[in-house]
Amino acid sequence: MTSTAPVSLHALTRQEMADLFVSWGEKPYRAKQVWSWLYVRLAESVEEMSDLSKTFRAQLEAVAEPLRPAVSEHRVSQDGTEKWLLALADGQQIETVYIPEEGRGTLCVSSQVGCTLSCPFCHTGAQGFARNLTTAEIVQQAVFARAELAKRDKKLTNIVLMGMGEPLYNYDNVTQACRIITDDAGLGIGTRKLTLSTAGLVPKMVQAGHDLGVNMAVSLHAVRDELRDELVPINRKYNLAALRQGALDYPLKSGRRITWEYVILDGVNDSDADAHLFAHFLRGIPSKINLIPFNPWPGVPYAPSPRARILAFQHILHEAGFVTVIRDSRGEDILAACGQLKGSVEGARRRPPSE
Repeated sequence: MTSTAPVSLHALTRQEMADLFVSWGEKPYRAKQVWSWLYVRLAESVEEMSDLSKTFRAQLEAVAEPLRPAVSEHRVSQDGTEKWLLALADGQQIETVYIPEEGRGTLCVSSQVGCTLSCPFCHTGAQGFARNLTTAEIVQQAVFARAELAKRDKKLTNIVLMGMGEPLYNYDNVTQACRIITDDAGLGIGTRKLTLSTAGLVPKMVQAGHDLGVNMAVSLHAVRDELRDELVPINRKYNLAALRQGALDYPLKSGRRITWEYVILDGVNDSDADAHLFAHFLRGIPSKINLIPFNPWPGVPYAPSPRARILAFQHILHEAGFVTVIRDSRGEDILAACGQLKGSVEGARRRPPSE
């Protein structure tokens, strides 16, 4: 007999799904069938699962939660970037962004509705925090995007958890989602193609390396504690010395590097002195640096650095021996920066100081 409790199929690993179905009196192979429908055939509903018995399909349909989020808005940039504003069951909304590049297609996935970190240059942080996403809500972003892109012969090859929220503050759901996404019998996004991002929650950062073996990206943005305290307030708890030690302790697999994300702000963190401090900070850490031109939004007190200043900053890091890429600003015409589309639809609010 099946349970009457709702079931989030996208929240289950293959083994958990088999255990659930066996507890209902079904054979273990049912999990293989359903898993294939979810992650290979990309079914939008249980009703599509035609090789299930009518009885089992009806039982499953009665308890399964929806297999897709609703789309509130979809925008496509002139540069090919796509952004979806997805509506969740409780009415909250999140963003998912697809970035096509030569030879690959990367999906930027959200892990929270809003964010707790209050980084003043980040549009998501200005909107406050509502809740963590469930495992299914994280996984469904990837499933939804792969299905939608496949209709247009576009490929999803890489996933980065760099969307709305701090993934490591939603550790259990994020790690479960990563295990499901990397299952080679399903979506099959390998650990080399999956990147977890953090603003510097150091203990969980190192734990994630041991638990998952995925790539790690760190939102750095400043190499002076007094400035990082302002730009990335979690630095007040885990300062640059702690973050550096966490990076040194991160269990990198052979040939991999930690990626350092650095939004470069005019007259704030873009001096030659900052670039030299950056290089010194990274000594002994296998690293790649992404310099990110700032994508401003209304009311933000920062401005993008001039291109010449960014190039000079990059040159210093190159000369110090670090691979340093200036990341193209993508999707400006569709508000593709994190939190921008949601903010434009809902009306951004800045978190009160007491929150």
